[in-house]
Amino acid sequence: MGQPMAQHLIAAGFDVAGFDLSEDAKRSLAKEGGRAAQTVSEAMDNADFVITMLPNGKVVREALLGGNAFAALKPNALVIDMSSSAPNDTRELSAELVSCGLRLIDAPVSGGVKRAVSGTLTIMAGGAEADVDEAEPLLKPLGSQVFRTGPIGSGHAMKAINNFVSGAGVLAAIEAVILGRTFGLEGETIVDILNSSSGKNNATEVKMKQFILSETFGSGFALGLMAKDIRIAADLAQTLGLRLEALASTADAWDAAQKELGSAEDHTRIIQYLTDHAD
Repeated sequence: MGQPMAQHLIAAGFDVAGFDLSEDAKRSLAKEGGRAAQTVSEAMDNADFVITMLPNGKVVREALLGGNAFAALKPNALVIDMSSSAPNDTRELSAELVSCGLRLIDAPVSGGVKRAVSGTLTIMAGGAEADVDEAEPLLKPLGSQVFRTGPIGSGHAMKAINNFVSGAGVLAAIEAVILGRTFGLEGETIVDILNSSSGKNNATEVKMKQFILSETFGSGFALGLMAKDIRIAADLAQTLGLRLEALASTADAWDAAQKELGSAEDHTRIIQYLTDHAD
């Protein structure tokens, strides 16, 4: 995700320095006109803005605060966390960064690698209005829509909520196909009728035929990331004292599938887990 996003920022005229554990990613950044740093501190040296696009909030926190890497930034620099992180952890990180003379907004995205490449991501920005205003020139080259969700942490909350709805839709669509096939219906017929009826959702429109029925399993979004985001939503509900049964069962299903299939598998491969446990 970060690589095409960095390319859009370079194309928009920003001076971009980046760090990644992947040497291939660093070479690609340099080829596109960016500066490939050898350390996190070097990437952040004298920067006005930092964008993080990492697997989870713990990694974000370590990248920023581990080894005092943040000290390389300009005073009052703005950190833009575009990862999927737990909203309460984001609020804690914000307080820590403020104590270090820095600012944070959370601006997670939806759209996957395909829309990162096209620069049409949906961005959910949480934080102080003035900070989001300041970040907008960097966000606009990356996304077709920037939604302001409210105070710090609200972007990450919305991201988790979105992926709960998305992940629940995947489960519903796959189980519909399993049910229909067992009765004797054709899988493609089921999907076609769902897409012409009230059962249509994102999974039936852009995942079922393309990646699941075709068994290509190439959506570009890992099963472990889906499971993580839905668990964030479930944990948030628990923290708020809410008993949301559909959310809890969806989170449990994705966690179990991740344990059985592996976190690196494409999330559309969950059909294998659901099929194996349907009997």
